[in-house]
Amino acid sequence: MLGGMNGRMRLPAACMAALLLAACGPTRRTVVVQPSNRSYPAQAHASAPDARGTYRVVRGDTLYSIAFRHGLDFRALAAWNRIAPPYTIWPGQQLRLTPPAHGAVAAGPRPVHRVPAAPVFKPVPAPSDAAPAPSATVPVAGASVPAPPAPPAASPAAVPRGATRSAGGVEWRWPADGTLIKRFQSGDAIPGIELAGKAGDPVRAAADGVVVYSGNGLVGYGELIIIKHNDDFLSAYGHNRKRLVKEGQRVSAGQLIAEMGSTGASRDELQFQIRRDGNPVDPLDYLPRR
Repeated sequence: MLGGMNGRMRLPAACMAALLLAACGPTRRTVVVQPSNRSYPAQAHASAPDARGTYRVVRGDTLYSIAFRHGLDFRALAAWNRIAPPYTIWPGQQLRLTPPAHGAVAAGPRPVHRVPAAPVFKPVPAPSDAAPAPSATVPVAGASVPAPPAPPAASPAAVPRGATRSAGGVEWRWPADGTLIKRFQSGDAIPGIELAGKAGDPVRAAADGVVVYSGNGLVGYGELIIIKHNDDFLSAYGHNRKRLVKEGQRVSAGQLIAEMGSTGASRDELQFQIRRDGNPVDPLDYLPRR
């Protein structure tokens, strides 16, 4: 009888143990992390690098934004992953964030894959069937006198240009008119300068270039635009209220690219960065003096 009771007691105990193990086991869920208005992680993102130093591409990423997020030169990142221009990547792709072992890629500041320099903007020639220009002289009583010059052709909406400064092969200008409220500190999680303003103030391209990222996938930057100026320099414009340019679009210095805002920030401001070979540098070393 005692043996029968022991057998009956073992069954509930086994069931209870199974329930406890199930409760302690891992559960699958999706966690959405919202950034604080005052403190931003350096590399927080929907897909973080794993212990092996790799990164899984998510929708909205570009090679430039991944390199920017991890403080890498986009050329090195492309070389380590054998990605040739125009640097097409796709969601789910696994990228290495460190050089391959055994010298698979030559070391040094210039990786094997390179891209053309920033575009050179040239005037568009007039169509071949355009009306010929007026004659340089007009006959008057057997003599010739110079004719008044033809009025210049109307140009598209003029891009306002302020003072500029040539540095690193780029003509830089200030991206906004606001007051400088935060200077560059290399140890910051988001290193750059901050310019005060109000919602809707114009944000302009600091130099000629191509938009290589326009999105909101980098936590702490809000609505972000990144422009490539040449093989060495990128500039970034964060916390915008509205982005006005798309990836692949060519822009000119002073061109309106966004409206100032407070996305990812506690106040209306522009967070502006310049990166050289993937490394943050002090924008005040490149922008003209005010």
